[in-house]
Amino acid sequence: MEKIAVIDLGSNSARLVLVNILDGGYFVVFDELKETVRLGQDMEREGFLKPSRIAQAVKTLKMFKKLCDINNVDKIIAVATSAVRRAKNQKSFLEEVYSACGFKIKVLTPEEEASYIYQGVINSFDIPKGLIMEISGGTTQLIYYNRRNILAFENLPFGAITLTALYNDPSFTAEEQAERIEEFYIDQFRRIPWLAEVEPEIPLIGVGGSFRNLSKISRRMCKYPLEMAHNYFIPRDSFCEIYDTLRVLDPEKRMKIKGLSSGRADIFISAMSAVSALFKLTGYKGVTISGCGLREGLMFNQAVPTIAEKPISDVLGHSLQTVVRNLEVNVEHADHVYDTSIQLYKQLRVLHKLPRQYIKVLRVAAVLHDVGMRLKFYDHQRHSCYIILNSNLFGITHRDLILAAFAASAHRKDDFDMSMWSRYRELVREEDYAAVRKLGVILKIAESLDRSHSGAIKSVNCDVLGDSVIMKTEQKGDCTLEILDALGASVDFYRAYGKNLEIL
Repeated sequence: MEKIAVIDLGSNSARLVLVNILDGGYFVVFDELKETVRLGQDMEREGFLKPSRIAQAVKTLKMFKKLCDINNVDKIIAVATSAVRRAKNQKSFLEEVYSACGFKIKVLTPEEEASYIYQGVINSFDIPKGLIMEISGGTTQLIYYNRRNILAFENLPFGAITLTALYNDPSFTAEEQAERIEEFYIDQFRRIPWLAEVEPEIPLIGVGGSFRNLSKISRRMCKYPLEMAHNYFIPRDSFCEIYDTLRVLDPEKRMKIKGLSSGRADIFISAMSAVSALFKLTGYKGVTISGCGLREGLMFNQAVPTIAEKPISDVLGHSLQTVVRNLEVNVEHADHVYDTSIQLYKQLRVLHKLPRQYIKVLRVAAVLHDVGMRLKFYDHQRHSCYIILNSNLFGITHRDLILAAFAASAHRKDDFDMSMWSRYRELVREEDYAAVRKLGVILKIAESLDRSHSGAIKSVNCDVLGDSVIMKTEQKGDCTLEILDALGASVDFYRAYGKNLEIL
């Protein structure tokens, strides 16, 4: 295992992420630190980074280096974006950082920055086609991709900090300032020739701190039950409600908005004006928030270098394996339970009549059904449920993640927690309750059929005969333990499927 540090020095903030690179091409974040440095502020006229901003940045980077040293980091990957890229005193700034901190910062080109952002998104979403919008302090980026390839991108040399400063006229009300920034963005977006050709039906994916803050505000407003920004969808009308409420407030009043960080309150509306402008020019139905961007792109590159040529094809599978390896789950047992679960799901389709979409739910529940044992064996199915709910898995919707968590919770005892289920009633459907109970029984039987963790039962074949289901097993060695344990699910099986269970 290798420890790396990723430092992202942007126009508004500096971020440090400490990462364990696991064997096999996986990574896990184990610490992070963020400081608002405003490196890009006050540099627009002369094009120089200001001494006070440099001093703050160097102080922050020295603090980052100390944390790296304490954690025995093997490698520091430090990058800078728009503010340093445009600075006329770039060279002297980089030399000062190296002298004070002992590491070099790579200044990314617009093309490199777009590539890393794209890699962070494409390897954490099961969305093969979309438009990525990233708003930083000094730039606004649009990246259009299809079939996992970038088709076009635009790096506009202005962002939330620069436009807030540009339109910071005391004679403007907060609302008038937002209107002028929005008009400016509309004019700039109209000059991008390929943007008008992008279909409005494809997903719009928002990247960056402003979008994450937008997600927090939205989730607080609707009392969303998951603390999860990644893959959170905000409908267009919900965005407009938030934007219209906040754009009339001055920065001091915005500071009191729950979910909006104090280091972003003064520039947040500039970023949201860009989103509003894009909505007005297009027919997008909303925006999907990405918790991954530039830094995750760098991490993916370190863990899986091949993604530079070919993105991860099975995003959910890779994310599942990251959890399994990080928490030291028995990989062979988890895979065997998953394979058996899928066999049972397919062969019992005539009874459960569930659509194919539930296979993804069953996959997550099967692979992570024992993950709760890292906390405690007793009632570990409940701990597994909690861990899955808070796993922030990639490549799966929030609804499916909830269903997978509850399916996993049903694999040991019939103690389905209805009070906990009711917390998610706004995200689940009426038919999901019965579906989860059916999946839980399948998982319970599949786990029992590998009770000894030996893979002794190779396959299962099911016949529906009258009021019974006959499960015929292909065995290797004595499987008395497995079959006896699986028959313990007979009562649950009858409740879910209305059939008696026999296992041969």
